Parts: sequence; structure tokens; C-alpha cells
Amino acid sequence: MKEILMARRWPTYVAAALIVQLLTACSGDPASNHNAASTATHQENSTTPASERKLILAFGDSLYAGYGVAQNESFPHELEKALKARGDAVEVRNAGVSGETTQGGLQRLAFTLDGLPRKPDLVLLGLGGNDMLRGLDPAQSEKNLRAMLDILKARNVPVMLTGMLAAPNMGADYAGRFNAIYPALARDYGVPLYPFFLDGVIGNPRFMQPDSIHPNPAGVDVITGKIAPLVSRSLDAAP
Repeated sequence: MKEILMARRWPTYVAAALIVQLLTACSGDPASNHNAASTATHQENSTTPASERKLILAFGDSLYAGYGVAQNESFPHELEKALKARGDAVEVRNAGVSGETTQGGLQRLAFTLDGLPRKPDLVLLGLGGNDMLRGLDPAQSEKNLRAMLDILKARNVPVMLTGMLAAPNMGADYAGRFNAIYPALARDYGVPLYPFFLDGVIGNPRFMQPDSIHPNPAGVDVITGKIAPLVSRSLDAAP
């Protein structure tokens, strides 16, 4: 399948030492806050029986988990709201883990799927960014992602990939190998791809947290606005 959107290069990046420090800090998320927004979402959910809602599993790292923002400002939460606004009856489960690598994701994927009330109608797979930031071998990252896609294919679970691009300070050789992973996976497995999760927000202080790695609530809104229509389309195309 053709890529859904053309990727953009990261216009800026933090130094490698800062990245490593931040990766260590990403091992835990701030406590979730429950306010009027989360109550409203609960009320919207209650209008449609759970059995009639399409179940989406957001399986990724801190960009999915909502590092640095309240849980009712995280990408999965905002995605659910955006899809409902489009008229889709959905429930989005947040299975993001801060600091997660593709190896960690592979180790917990089957367990996560088994813990759901039923087979998901769509899995959003967004892993690989921490592999890149740690300089792990792209060949191993691709192998892990392929193994996860094989698991999902064997279970007949539709998938949409959200990709990542290598930071410029990783070097041209590394970037060439890493950046080729997601288009190759989308082609080989016939799954839709949003090439760069941080497209439109990276490098813009209006949309990024002070660490220059994670989006702030405004950035999450920008990302959600770009991805939600593609998720809705993927749900419609799923068997």
C-alpha cells in the first residue's frame, strides 16, 4: 500500500547526551488527572453500548503513553474524541509505555492482546523511536517490528503504522537504514502508514515540551488532527 503522507525531516533536535538523559527520565509518567473533559468522554461512551464500539489498541512508547501531559490530553484520549466527533463509535485503549523499545514491545504484545475484552478492530503500532535515540541497530528494530506484525497478522488484527524518522545527529548512514524501515513494512505487510508521528510539531516550541522530544497538549492536538482521518479510513477498510 502506498504511504498515506509524505514524511518531513526533523528541523531540529536536542543533543545526544540530553536525549539519553531524557530516555532515562521517561521510565515513568505523570499521574493522570480526571476533570470535566474525561467525564464528558465517559458520558459519550455510555451512549453507545461497548459491544457496538470499535476497539482500537494504541500500542507504542511515550508518544502514545502521554508523557508530560495529563492522561485526558494524551494521544489515545484525544484520538478517541476526534473519532467520535467524526461520527465513529470507538474506544481507544492506551497501551503506550514510556521508554519502550521494539524489543520490549515484542515481549508484551501477546500479553496485551490477551488482556483485552475482545480482539481489537485496529492496532496502532508506534514503536522504534527509542531504538533510534539509543542508536540500536536498525536491522534488529525492523526484525522486532516484523515479528509484531506477524503476531497481529496471525491473529487477523488490522494494523496501522505510525513511523519515526532518525534524528540528524545519528548520521546519514544510520538515518538511511532507519528511515527505510517503516515504508518497507507498510509495503510488505500491506498496511497503512503515517510516516512520521511528530510531523508538523517537532522543532516548534508552541507544540513541544521543553525536552524538545515530546509534544505538549497543543502538539497532541495537531498530531491527532492529522492522524484521525487516516484511522477512520483504516477502520472503514478493516474486514
